[in-house]
Amino acid sequence: MLFQPKWYHYPLIFLLLPLSFLYGTYMSVRRIVTAKKTFGLPIVSVGNLIVGGSGKTPFTIALASCYSHVTVISRGYGRKSSGLLEVSRKGKILISVEESGDEAMLMALSLPEASVIVCEDRHKAIVLAREQGAGLILLDDGFNRVEIEKFEIILEPETIHNPFPFPSGPFREFGWNKRYADCVLKEGRDFERIVSYEDLHARMLLVTAISNPERLDRYLPEGVVKKIWLKDHAYFDEKMLKDLLKEYDAQSILVTQKDLVKMRGFKLPISQIKLKLNIKEAVFRQVDGYIQTFKKA
Repeated sequence: MLFQPKWYHYPLIFLLLPLSFLYGTYMSVRRIVTAKKTFGLPIVSVGNLIVGGSGKTPFTIALASCYSHVTVISRGYGRKSSGLLEVSRKGKILISVEESGDEAMLMALSLPEASVIVCEDRHKAIVLAREQGAGLILLDDGFNRVEIEKFEIILEPETIHNPFPFPSGPFREFGWNKRYADCVLKEGRDFERIVSYEDLHARMLLVTAISNPERLDRYLPEGVVKKIWLKDHAYFDEKMLKDLLKEYDAQSILVTQKDLVKMRGFKLPISQIKLKLNIKEAVFRQVDGYIQTFKKA
């Protein structure tokens, strides 16, 4: 209902609109009245207004790859831990995926020169990163951290089917709050997805635990005999996957990169959907300009 509502969803959507208005108003007031704290080093937030995937993780990876002394800070969605934890330090993995969460581990594995920290309290994580000598901090999914002074990047999907705030729709705030961002990037205009595949087979079972899994349909290769959608950030049971392979007479499990980090060590035939972003050079020039303001200060 949130992402691509059918005609029969609209009565409920309209019924919930008063709650959506109250929620959106609260988030807008919060954004206006909250004082911002500065930390004395460049902080770039990669976020969105919509719940669910919009390319934040691959965008953060692409951006972090362009700089040295980078620390990525994430809340660590879906992790089986709490508090402040170092996922990696300059590329060295320090904890398990269960402790870090899938997105944080994917970033840690993809960034051999960077550090990754997870913490519900972004302030504590920023202080630790600064103490460890970070020259640039990237906040994964940080647009709603209104109490932190930072350079705001918002990613927008190509199309938006439901324009309402939660609970009627997928928006975390009113859509017009994107005016508070320094850089609003739209998929298809400012960045595009580059999809590749690894170890494809004739009969594959798609198993994924991502938000809004229907968005994968346009990228699926031939040979997918069944789609298994789990809750976002869910973990996988190896025996269950083996049983599903037998049940559907499939030759391999087809997964995203985010899913794969939770299957490390599984003795299963794996096929992979790999995603990278092609980002316009003008975006990096804007970020460079922001970073330079700290060097001149």
